[in-house]
Amino acid sequence: MKDAPLPDALAGRLGYLLKQAHARLAVEMAAALAPYRLHPRELGVMVAIEAGGRDSSQMEIAERIGLDRTSMVGVVDALEEKGYVERHRSDRDRRRNVVTLTPEGERTLSAAERAREEVDRSFLAPLDPAAAAALVETLAALHRAHGREDVRPPGCPG
Repeated sequence: MKDAPLPDALAGRLGYLLKQAHARLAVEMAAALAPYRLHPRELGVMVAIEAGGRDSSQMEIAERIGLDRTSMVGVVDALEEKGYVERHRSDRDRRRNVVTLTPEGERTLSAAERAREEVDRSFLAPLDPAAAAALVETLAALHRAHGREDVRPPGCPG
């Protein structure tokens, strides 16, 4: 189905093109992360935990990446069950609970990030390097311009 022609009526529709590209990338990413027992959303949370340092609460991390509270709790629960993260009291403020990567989580994050980078490279391979970089920067600019608020259609699960 990869070589199926793009219908002319849809060739210029941004939503259709983004949705189709995302669907293909999601399938490839899920397959690449399966050996690490991770879903793409879980990997994103692990990246945010690592970037946040040793004193970020679950809700601070959720806000940073635009994930709603309920989804964040579920992702952290799943990561904790896999042994990749742990929750504990903050050293600076005993009233706060923070989330950190375990040593196993750090190893898994490193390996899963290499797999993610390979999927990204493979997915963007049909483009020349300048076009691939421009696409990523353009999408980042759109993300910055439109914010991170929850934009799922009503009734669409997280």
